[in-house]
Amino acid sequence: MRFSPGDRALYATDLSAYRQVPIGVVVPKDADDVVAALAACREHGAPVLGRGGGTSLGGQTCNVAVVIDFSKYMNRLVELDTERKTARVQPGLVGLHCRTATSEHNLTWAPDPATFEYCTLGGMIVNNSCGVHSTMLGMNGRSSDSVEELEILTYRGERLRVGAGTDGLPAELRDKLVALRDRYGDLVRERYPKIPRRVSGYNLDDLLDENGFHVARSLSGTEGTCALVLEATVRLVDWPPSRSLVALGYPDQYVAADHLMEILEHAPIGLEAVDSSVTENLKKLRFNLDAFALYPEGGAWLLVEFGGETPSEAADKGRALMAELRRNRHAPTMKLFEDRAEQKKVWLVRESSIGVSRVPPDLETWSCWEDSAVHPEQMGAYLRDFKKLLDRYEYYCVFFGHYGQGCVHSRITFDLRSAEGVRKFRSWMEDASDLVLSYGGSLSGEHGDGQSHAELLPKMFGNELVGAFREFKAIWDPDFKMNPHKVVDPYPLDSNLRLGAAHHPRPVTTHFRFPGDRGSFALATERCFGVGKCRRTEGGTMCPSFMATREEKHTTRGRAHLLFEMLKGEAITDGWRNDTVKESLDLCLACKGCKGDCPVKVDIATYKAEFLSHYYARRLRPASAYAMGLFYWWARLASRAPRVANYFAQRAPFGPVLKRLGGITPNRALPVFAPQTFTRWFAERGSNGAGGERVLLWPDTFNNHLYPATAIAAVEVLEALGYRVEIPRRPLCCGRPLYDFGMLKLAKRQLRQILEAVAPEIDAGVPVVGIEPSCVAVFRDELVNLFPEREDARRLSEQTFAFSEFLARDGTGERLPRLDGRAVVHGHCHHKALVRMTPDEAVLGRLGLDFKVLDSGCCGLAGSFGYERSHYDISMKIGERALLPAVRKAPKDALVIADGFSCRQQVAHATDRRALHLAEVIQLALQGDVAGEYPERR
Repeated sequence: MRFSPGDRALYATDLSAYRQVPIGVVVPKDADDVVAALAACREHGAPVLGRGGGTSLGGQTCNVAVVIDFSKYMNRLVELDTERKTARVQPGLVGLHCRTATSEHNLTWAPDPATFEYCTLGGMIVNNSCGVHSTMLGMNGRSSDSVEELEILTYRGERLRVGAGTDGLPAELRDKLVALRDRYGDLVRERYPKIPRRVSGYNLDDLLDENGFHVARSLSGTEGTCALVLEATVRLVDWPPSRSLVALGYPDQYVAADHLMEILEHAPIGLEAVDSSVTENLKKLRFNLDAFALYPEGGAWLLVEFGGETPSEAADKGRALMAELRRNRHAPTMKLFEDRAEQKKVWLVRESSIGVSRVPPDLETWSCWEDSAVHPEQMGAYLRDFKKLLDRYEYYCVFFGHYGQGCVHSRITFDLRSAEGVRKFRSWMEDASDLVLSYGGSLSGEHGDGQSHAELLPKMFGNELVGAFREFKAIWDPDFKMNPHKVVDPYPLDSNLRLGAAHHPRPVTTHFRFPGDRGSFALATERCFGVGKCRRTEGGTMCPSFMATREEKHTTRGRAHLLFEMLKGEAITDGWRNDTVKESLDLCLACKGCKGDCPVKVDIATYKAEFLSHYYARRLRPASAYAMGLFYWWARLASRAPRVANYFAQRAPFGPVLKRLGGITPNRALPVFAPQTFTRWFAERGSNGAGGERVLLWPDTFNNHLYPATAIAAVEVLEALGYRVEIPRRPLCCGRPLYDFGMLKLAKRQLRQILEAVAPEIDAGVPVVGIEPSCVAVFRDELVNLFPEREDARRLSEQTFAFSEFLARDGTGERLPRLDGRAVVHGHCHHKALVRMTPDEAVLGRLGLDFKVLDSGCCGLAGSFGYERSHYDISMKIGERALLPAVRKAPKDALVIADGFSCRQQVAHATDRRALHLAEVIQLALQGDVAGEYPERR
């Protein structure tokens, strides 16, 4: 039970434009906990709101209520019946996790919206979500069409199992539902639109005799306003083992929409649309560009997926469609994708549409008019009229959606910051609803009504049917305490806005300058609009601490929302001193996974450093900050007598005492200082007399003092390739460890020293090559964020290259030697976020290695993080999620390659393998060694 101001602020918003601070949050471990929590709420008359992944788009999961978060514990697939093709699931089960479990039997839960990797089945059921493959369920393809039975809990404490028919219903409840059906049945038949996607309103049509009086399905799509779902039995569909994907390029989305019906005649299992408004944003954000490069020419695209028992069967269906379309006078451009890896890439563009629907801070779009729906045969005409309405209001819109079922996703540039902008927004909502209803359509075709559409329901259904909705809610929730004022008796659509005319975040002075957010920390925190991609638990890097804890406060989204609330100053009133914000940021590994994986580039590592600098202003920091944040100075001191330093660090009783005093876990060995630093080796060896292009190799503190062999290998490789290697003329450090503890004044001083010391090299345009990814990240990222006005900072940032990146430049890699053997490759988080693994793959390919880049996320050590006593357990849990098991399973004759110092340390700590830097691998090739026979060197 979590009722602190910070916990309440954490759940104040979702993926919508709305915000309401809840009363508190309950995280139940089982159904009995939910019963007990509801009883307590009933005793105090407190409203209740169920929540899954928090990705509702209409404000469904924002309310002044007690939030019950099902996602952390109640997330199991309880039972799978492959013969009946059903699954019994808990409400917090993630859609992708359900598919992973059922696809082994060639079955799946069909509705899969863009948030399928992290949204929950309970959320999808109560919002009646759809998705790409909803067509496999039949005409409607909504979550409700999959529901066979629900176990529900009403506000008054009734725990019932409901399905089709009246079995199991208390007599009074049964009689009320039958009477409601009899009274309004004909009106339901008359007023409900006859289109594939109608999600607005309650599913009173499921109570009709011809639909089997299906009580469970009538409760689906009620958005938590009638009861809580404790468990669901859902129908699965056959999941074709083979796929083909046809991408069709059209001049624009209007022409594409005109051809939907002829494509639907070929019975695809998915028919989606991507407009150029999406792909232009991809280019601006530099996100998934390699995926978009696969698309055929066009200004809008339809993605048509076919399934089959064999690859050839699926491909033949795609070819049949293409053959027919070629006979048209104005045939689209076409590409058939048979390879699953390529298909996945092509789908990435569509899947990222929500995330790239805004480009902070220049393009701010909102989902308030998100998913209107018409019949597919009317889509072209509707879209043209929709565009005319946008032009009249001078709004810009990002388009994508499930066009095969007539559902349009639209992200519009509403001004929700000014009173006039909000008035204009309300006027648009009125006119847009008139337009879609004139086509016999639905306000919502996928994501439900929530607060954004509910006020408009009388237009769609008439006052009498809206009255029936109210009666239906009263049957289940006579106290009107279940998610009140959503769908029934709704809040006005222009109230409870996340921003609004009254939004004035407190002004703050920061060390970082946030040039990408117009110099505003407040705008930086507003980048996150709640898409929730950081709640993934499989694949990618973001967010390692959430993957380990399944806590909302440890997501990128949760941290950004808390900082937003801190500046808003309503729920969180003590600003930089707030302990809930600090606790949330404490398990941030500063891995920058969010900067790489988040479509809008939320950068919690930077926000954390900024927060800690203010939190600890005029305060003592924890001991670990001084022990590890100041490592550069300790290392310089130790280098004067490394044997003495190692003696005291490694021997009892001195080592354990040093660890305890420094806040370091007893489970890790302290680093061993090298007998000779790299910089001393470089100075003593003298000039090698080589000519060629000048290169400034950056001697980072870790490799300089602890593993000079890595830097020596880099020198040998660069010189062998014809470069003249230089290093800075004086000791320098980029200050990477300082950021983890918010020591930004000291970090800025270090960077000023660097800019002064290497000024001649900056002016001469000498490339700076870094072998430690975290130090490269400082020059590429933090440097220009702290000193955006300095030209030398900008130039140094542009002249800095990761080792692999430098070698992958034109021509350089062609001179690499060959190295036979196998390798597994782990990418450092900072490297993946700012450089990507493309240059590493290019270099390893030129070496001739048979290699695999692991999808291993973060190693878990992350600089000082995994050395801290309070973080050791979570550090190991993160490492054991993917990386460490993958290393243990790697063939013994395969090289393990990891450029990050922390990554190599974690591998050495938890496995019997030693990881090599890419420079050491190329050094192997130069020496004529073979993979797997690298000698131990320091």
